Formats: sequence, C-alpha cells, structure tokens
Amino acid sequence: MDAQSAEQLVQKKCLPCEGGVAAYSQADAEQQLAKLAGWRLTHDGKRIRKDWKMKNFLAGMEFFSAVARVAEADQHHPDLHLEEYRKVWIELWTHAIGGLSENDFILAAKIDEISS
Repeated sequence: MDAQSAEQLVQKKCLPCEGGVAAYSQADAEQQLAKLAGWRLTHDGKRIRKDWKMKNFLAGMEFFSAVARVAEADQHHPDLHLEEYRKVWIELWTHAIGGLSENDFILAAKIDEISS
C-alpha cells in the first residue's frame, strides 16, 4: 500500500465502514504516519493518537468544536480527550474493523489543517 501525502488525504472524504475490510497492517500504518506529523500508533498498532497543549481551556474547547464539525461532515468520529484544562489529545480508529482504515488517516490530515 502506498502512503499518501497529507495534501492527498485532505482531498478525500471518509467512506462509510460497516466492517468487512481489512485493517491496515502495522507496517502500512507506520508508512502512512510518516506523512502525518506528530501522530503515533497506540493500542498495539490499532489506533493513532496526537497530543496538543492549548493556550487555555477555552482554546481546547474551541479546537474540539472545530474538530467535531469536520468529523461530522465526514461521518467519522474521533475520541476527544481533555486533561489538566489545556492538554488535549485525539485518538482515531475504525470501530467496525477494530483497527485502522484510510478514514482514520483522512481525518487525521483534516484535523492537522485545523490545528496549524
């Protein structure tokens, strides 16, 4: 599987996933992550995560609101976490397959556009 650039990924739309497709292998996920700054594998290669430190609590909540709008538009929803009032992290994975799909990398690239 060829890794796609962040620019290629943001041009795509997440596709509905009801299962029946293979999850990315750890090697394929690592190859794709090399194109996305700051994201890392978690849960034995079945999820990706990125952390940010926001200016303050309100900035974190505004970031989550912007992420929610993008996620809802693509119908692919991340796990959003806020700790210690301004540390935020997002975790992505495709629940229907219990691992990573192209949708996770598409949404990660779109989230990176918000946070830059």
